[in-house]
Amino acid sequence: MSLTQLNIHQFRNIHSARLQFDAGLNLICGENGSGKTSVLEAIYFLGMGRSFRSHLSQRVIQFDANELTLFAELNQPEGNMKLGLRRYRSGDIDVRLQGEKLKRLSELAETLPIQVITPESFSLLFEGPKARRQFIDWGAFHSDHQFHGVWGNVRRILKQRNQLLKQQASQDTLKVWDAELVRYTEAVTEIRSHYVDSLNAVLTGIIDKFLPQVEVKISFTQGWDKKTPYATVLYSQYQRDLAAGHTSSGAHKADLRLRVGNLPVQDALSRGQLKLLVCALRIAQGKLLKQQIDKSSVYLVDDLPSELDSKHRQLLLSQLLETEAQVFVTAIEPTAITDSLHSPPAQMFHMEQGNVTVKDATSL
Repeated sequence: MSLTQLNIHQFRNIHSARLQFDAGLNLICGENGSGKTSVLEAIYFLGMGRSFRSHLSQRVIQFDANELTLFAELNQPEGNMKLGLRRYRSGDIDVRLQGEKLKRLSELAETLPIQVITPESFSLLFEGPKARRQFIDWGAFHSDHQFHGVWGNVRRILKQRNQLLKQQASQDTLKVWDAELVRYTEAVTEIRSHYVDSLNAVLTGIIDKFLPQVEVKISFTQGWDKKTPYATVLYSQYQRDLAAGHTSSGAHKADLRLRVGNLPVQDALSRGQLKLLVCALRIAQGKLLKQQIDKSSVYLVDDLPSELDSKHRQLLLSQLLETEAQVFVTAIEPTAITDSLHSPPAQMFHMEQGNVTVKDATSL
């Protein structure tokens, strides 16, 4: 799967642009503020319905416009597809695939699986469990079609249960909700656990290349003591949950634990090694997706030269190209990327004040 064409209108500092992409490596160069990251953000927005740079989607709409429009043509195994998105300043969104309006934004993610590697993506290892849960759930969502529904049910029941706890509901009142919560939580946990096991099988070889002589152990923590049935946990923690006004244990507390020996990777590895570990995690996810459902991810790699030295830039780029996925990389100077490649990028663009021009990569 690859993007063959992208039309951008009134997105960030790009008033209007039409880009033709290659299925391989697409290099986007330009000074800071030129709009190169906005191209990656537009691709992400088209695949997720939101930005990876801001939680406020209205901020990506040009200040004097009421809406933004993104339109893409995708090359899929089953044939070419057209995908369009319009986001209004009011917050409304209109998404269409092959002219048909999509009811759920999750259908975007199914159509266009995206992996992002940016300077900010390294927070995966430094922030709380939420970012790592989202990492697991990206893979669980794509590998098991039941995941989206059962995880949605867990969140819905948790919301209701927490409201009842705030109202000081009795344990008998919670019984019906708890029975449903246990059923869906166990289903979510099984899918997540299976996914992490599958990811580990792919990840080991990749980590060996990125971090030789470092043994990283990755394990899934389900959000409560795995030796205790979840129904027992809910029953025994009732008084604690009642006092807190929320459910203290469950699938919403799951995490991905990464350790070197007995130490968390944050304490055992240097900052540079942690960056490489995140790259390995993202590449492993893409490779596993290809193995499981024969679908390729689209990789968005922003400001790669500032994060890695020449040796590791070359390693990352070679590993990305090995996935045979479509890759978009930004850099201020093209030579920072081309010097790490054995052959020129398939397509190269130059951004300046929101305007894009195609460059001849073979001339570098």
